[in-house]
Amino acid sequence: MASKSRLTYETRAIQHSDPMVKKLFELAETKRSNVIVSADLRNTKDLLDLADCLGPHIVLFKTHIDIVTDFSDATIRGLKDLSQKHNFMIFEDRKFVDIGNTVQMQYDGGALRISEWADVVNASLLAGDGIVEALAKTGTSDDFEFKNQRGLLLLAEMTSKGSLATGSYTQSCVESARKHKNFVIGFVATRALNDVQTSIAASDDEDFVFFTTGVNRATKGDPLGQQYQTPEAAIGRGADFIIAGRGIYAADDPVEAVKLYQKERWEAYLKRVQ
Repeated sequence: MASKSRLTYETRAIQHSDPMVKKLFELAETKRSNVIVSADLRNTKDLLDLADCLGPHIVLFKTHIDIVTDFSDATIRGLKDLSQKHNFMIFEDRKFVDIGNTVQMQYDGGALRISEWADVVNASLLAGDGIVEALAKTGTSDDFEFKNQRGLLLLAEMTSKGSLATGSYTQSCVESARKHKNFVIGFVATRALNDVQTSIAASDDEDFVFFTTGVNRATKGDPLGQQYQTPEAAIGRGADFIIAGRGIYAADDPVEAVKLYQKERWEAYLKRVQ
């Protein structure tokens, strides 16, 4: 299946059948941004302050909500209010990995109430296709309050040194996505995966979205095995949206940092689609 990465966000939004993906591409086009900030902050005030100052420049605000020590209703309300104020979506990097029944309860309910506020979540396929089936069943149910307003990414590859998310595991992720494309909107991966062959053939209109992590302008890695690539390299490998964390929020001036990432990534995207 040929990659659609050389088409503009506007064209892909028009052609795409999934309302979540349409919204995502439309946001990118409107804001002239393909930036996702990974906000690994440990209290509600810092999290919301960052969302407020960076919100105008991003398309998604990515959280690890289980590290927020004072998580409460105020955290949820704040995130939802700011997403409306600045027109961005929320991505909870939960990496669901358990049996289907447990994951359903973690997603739609539980202490974190993830389905109420996170537009996008992700999952690992280590537990098998049942985890994707369970989340898809919840997200597409007529009884689900947020039907057609939520989407799932599969963690197909990782940027950490020694990652086992390679080969047959990555192939299984692509197959599962094709099987559950009514809820799976794309992948977290280091490259576009359109050429991965599975027992389920790609449809002519297949257009999964690719999110790439491990992007940092200033460094190539950290002491704990993270491996970084530049924004230009990530876009060149087929990434539609690039996730950056410490390169933005740990900068001396996070707003100036996110503006620089936004400018460079948008220029790299324009170069790709020309």
